[in-house]
Amino acid sequence: MTIGQVKLVLIGVGNIGRRFLEILACKQETLRARYGLELLLVGVADTSGVALAADGLDPLRVIQLKREGQGVAAYPLLGRPGLEPIELARQAQADVLLEASPTNLRDGQPGLGCMEEALRRGMHVVTANKGPLVLAYSRLSKLAADNGVKLAFSGAVAGGLPTVNIGRRDLAGSDILWLEGILNLTTNYILTQMAEKGKSYAQALAEAQADGHAEADPRLDVEGWDAANKLVILAHSVLGQAASLEDVEVEGITGIGPGELKQAAASGKVIKLIARADREDGGYRLTVRPTWLEQSHPLARLTAHQMGIVYHTDINGTVTATIVEQDPMPTAAAMLRDLINIYYQ
Repeated sequence: MTIGQVKLVLIGVGNIGRRFLEILACKQETLRARYGLELLLVGVADTSGVALAADGLDPLRVIQLKREGQGVAAYPLLGRPGLEPIELARQAQADVLLEASPTNLRDGQPGLGCMEEALRRGMHVVTANKGPLVLAYSRLSKLAADNGVKLAFSGAVAGGLPTVNIGRRDLAGSDILWLEGILNLTTNYILTQMAEKGKSYAQALAEAQADGHAEADPRLDVEGWDAANKLVILAHSVLGQAASLEDVEVEGITGIGPGELKQAAASGKVIKLIARADREDGGYRLTVRPTWLEQSHPLARLTAHQMGIVYHTDINGTVTATIVEQDPMPTAAAMLRDLINIYYQ
């Protein structure tokens, strides 16, 4: 199958965006041979400004700039210091906008504005950014449909785990009775280290931060809101239920101590932070809370670097998927997966 050249713009060159560029540089031959795809990066934006070139930018040059502590605006001859990401979405002649800017749950910016502009201009959008989806899922979906383009976001829910794809594509025709998942790596890392290694909460959190699993400010993770964000996206995209964060009952792990973990272990159980959607009254009840699981439960067996999802259905049985994700590479790979699926289905 020959698809031809696809022009890309990338918003955000942090951990995920940079790894996407690494994948783009090393997978070009595979993409051409397997899918007939030639991916051309024509624009990229970060906090320094943008770089824009109709005939293409070198992904490796962008990566080098970032490693040197510079922004993309320093790209020789093609950098434009101070230009906002939204201007890249407005000016670039591209087929797909890749959105990997930091999650902003206040107003979704700059990602939300860039995504809306791209969709209005007839660009497909691939994102790993939860904020715009949590705040404006219905609006973005309608924009995509109205303009005949795709909105893809499998990397926004549990990184490289195909959580959304399983629910939307592979369980087509099924009724999902309930789902449950470990959707946040940081909390799973902390609870596992506390339970299996005897670490205190503070020690486990410090290790998670040192290993890059937790942010300097970990509240979004440890208070349960990151998992709640992902559950809201699953509610919209898989369960067909419009939801907001206010619809989710949320309890984090900050109150879990060694004593409770030991008590659970003595009872043959494990404590995990579980995001869950239970079918009731024609809809779903959405919860995120520390949960005592039997050791035989598939999510109880997940290690510190794993996330997982379990779908309980009426006709497709019970489907479980897990992933080992030790760095952001699988999330970046999920963006490539979405991009391929837009053109190769």
